[in-house]
Amino acid sequence: MDLHIQGKTALVVAASRGLGKAAALALAQEGVNICVAARDVNTLNQTAEEIRQHTSIRVLAVPADVSSRHDLERLAQAVRQELGAVDILVNNAGGPRPGLFVEMSDEDWLQAFNLNFMSAARLSRMVLPSMRERRWGRIINITSIGVKQPMPNLVLSNAVRTGLVAMSKTLAGQVASFGITVNNVCPGYTMTERVLALAANTASQTGKTSEEVITAMEASIPMHRLGKPEELAALITFLASEQAAYITGATIQCDGGYFQGLM
Repeated sequence: MDLHIQGKTALVVAASRGLGKAAALALAQEGVNICVAARDVNTLNQTAEEIRQHTSIRVLAVPADVSSRHDLERLAQAVRQELGAVDILVNNAGGPRPGLFVEMSDEDWLQAFNLNFMSAARLSRMVLPSMRERRWGRIINITSIGVKQPMPNLVLSNAVRTGLVAMSKTLAGQVASFGITVNNVCPGYTMTERVLALAANTASQTGKTSEEVITAMEASIPMHRLGKPEELAALITFLASEQAAYITGATIQCDGGYFQGLM
C-alpha cells in the first residue's frame, strides 16, 4: 500500500532505541525524511546510521533532552534549517519511575509532568503553525495502555499520560479543519528496555525472578506474548498516512488484547 507520505518530514523524539527507533525506521522505509532526537549521543548516532543504511532518505540526528524547553527549541530550529517544516510529529518519552503514590514527592510529580506531558505540549506548539499554514499535519503521541487500564505501581505514568490524552483530544478538535490529525497510540507490554526494567523492579519487590515476571505478563495477554516495537511502529506509520486522514482524536491500543474494556 502506498501511504502517500514519501518526501514528508518527520520528527521522532526519544528515538535512539525501543518504540521511538522502530517508529523512525518504519517512517523512513516509507520515504519520509527523518529527524531523530534523544539524550544519548552515541546511541542516537548509531540509530541514525542504521536508518541510513536501510533507506535512502535524509536522516538528521539531534541530541536533545525532551524535558528541557531549551533543547526542544534548539531541536525544532535544527529540523527547520536542515529538513524544512515538520509534517509528522511523533511525541515520545521514557516513562517516569515506578512506585506507590505515598512514595512520590512533589519533585517526582513535576518531573513526570515535564517529561511526559510538557514535552509533547511544547513540541506540538512548535510545529503547529507550519502545519496550519500548509493545511496538513500528523501529531502522534506514544502513551501507554495505562491510559485505558491503569497499571499497578505506575501512578506517575498513569496520571500524567492520561492528561496528555485529554489535551490531545481537545487539540484534535481545534485543528481538524486545517487537515491536521492528533492521535494517541497505547503500547501494551512490549519487548523494550523500559518493560524489562519494570519487570526487574517488580522482581526485586516480590522475590521473583525477572523471567517469572515476564512469564506472568505474557500469561495476562490473550496472545500470550509481548509485543514487538515494529508492531506499534506499523500503527504509527498508518496514522501518519494520507489514508488515515479521517482518524483524529483517537486513542488506539496495540496490546495483544490485554485491555478488556469497551472504550
